[in-house]
Amino acid sequence: MASKRFYFLGFALLSLLASVHAETLTIATYNVENYTLADRLVDGVYRQAYPKPEVEKTALRTVIRGLNADVIALQEIGGETFLQELQRDLAKEGVVYPHAVVLAAADEDRHVAVLSRRPFTAVVKHTELSFRYFDGVEKVKRGLLELHLAAEGGEVTLFVVHLKSRYTDRKDDPESALQRAGEATAIRDRVLATFPNPASARFLVLGDFNDVRSSRPVRAMLERGKTLIAEWLPAADSRGEVWTHFFKRGDSYSRVDHMLISPGLWPAVKGGVGRIVDVPETAVASDHRPLVAVLDLGRTPSRGEPTGPAPK
Repeated sequence: MASKRFYFLGFALLSLLASVHAETLTIATYNVENYTLADRLVDGVYRQAYPKPEVEKTALRTVIRGLNADVIALQEIGGETFLQELQRDLAKEGVVYPHAVVLAAADEDRHVAVLSRRPFTAVVKHTELSFRYFDGVEKVKRGLLELHLAAEGGEVTLFVVHLKSRYTDRKDDPESALQRAGEATAIRDRVLATFPNPASARFLVLGDFNDVRSSRPVRAMLERGKTLIAEWLPAADSRGEVWTHFFKRGDSYSRVDHMLISPGLWPAVKGGVGRIVDVPETAVASDHRPLVAVLDLGRTPSRGEPTGPAPK
């Protein structure tokens, strides 16, 4: 009996040690709303080419500090100078992200970027992606930022996106729906060119899609024909609310920020859900709220457990 007791104690200890050393990776995506020079209303006065107000920056850093994310995908950063400012100000408050990259694409004002505690094993900046748009060819406005990170079980790849806004540029494309769909298709095809077998690949497509889950752009990145590319990550805040964006002019709330997880990475998603952050400072920092997911990279599916996303 004693030997059997020691066996089970030893097994429990080994299991505990394995769980302690299992690698986790916390990933967030956050549209930081015009962290750049922009025309804006400040204290009731309309100002042109004005920086993001300090009260918003302070709230933003408070939100980011609370995320405790290993990697943060950012949208609406003004460029290298603005990213360095955010990185430096966070460091002064004890939030250190030593690795940073920004993508300069066709949109000269607003860029996608990443802050990371981990070094990148590879960075690919896709600024050449294009698609047919009416009688011409259009580029993906903010490009596609591809980042590779070393992790337990193999690399994890992030594809950071920020699709065209819903502002109508042409009357024959209301709310730029066709343009967003074209951007999504071009990005989708590039992801599949990199990972032709998503079932065994470990990647996320994340960012501001400027559209809801049921929209054509999001659906285009989930499936192509019979190929399952990724699974949409459900998420809610502490009250069970699922919106990530407040459109002040339309007085409406929607979920336009998404994480799409490849089938090969899905088993690592802790709890099978993400989290929408709703601390009070989010209302000041941006018109978006961050979306967070935790990957348990040391976890392996048990026998009989599916290795891909849950059935729809």
